[in-house]
Amino acid sequence: MPVVSITLLPGYAAETQHRMVNRVANAVRSVIATPEAGTTVFVNEVSTYRRDGKVFSEGRAAHPVASDVVRSFLQAMQERDTAQAQSFLHPDFRMCFPGGVVMHTLQELTAWAQTRYSRIGKHYDQFEESWQGDASVVFCHGTLHGTWLDGQAFEGIRFIDRIQVQDGLITRQDVWNDLAEHRNT
Repeated sequence: MPVVSITLLPGYAAETQHRMVNRVANAVRSVIATPEAGTTVFVNEVSTYRRDGKVFSEGRAAHPVASDVVRSFLQAMQERDTAQAQSFLHPDFRMCFPGGVVMHTLQELTAWAQTRYSRIGKHYDQFEESWQGDASVVFCHGTLHGTWLDGQAFEGIRFIDRIQVQDGLITRQDVWNDLAEHRNT
């Protein structure tokens, strides 16, 4: 049964330490076939350490929870608060929507969407996080609901978003959905 020790400088909030031990335990269990009850991860704190000729006595800032960043961004978009939504985006933000449509600004997205529907919203079934180097990847999926351009309502249309977050900002969004399969013509 694996036992993992993490050594941190003081100052990390308990919530940050909880996130860390849970994620490390999950990472271990994704590599080793071990039961939850057999996986132990604990944190030790040291007051100071030396590396590369420098002495350190406090840790770095914790990253925000990526799925919280994504939820806040998507909520701002649903409320049509583009100024708030923009605050979550990295300057080099890139999004790709169905049909391979690539955009870089929320204004481009709004103009593109106005040719497809008059209103859209999401019901979320689940948010999942994975980690790739310095980036967190959030997948969310559920169903779309809204109003077509002719005023008819729609609902229950599947979607999945893959959103990449780095240093608390969204750098990329990829969207897949079945909207075209249901679109009124």
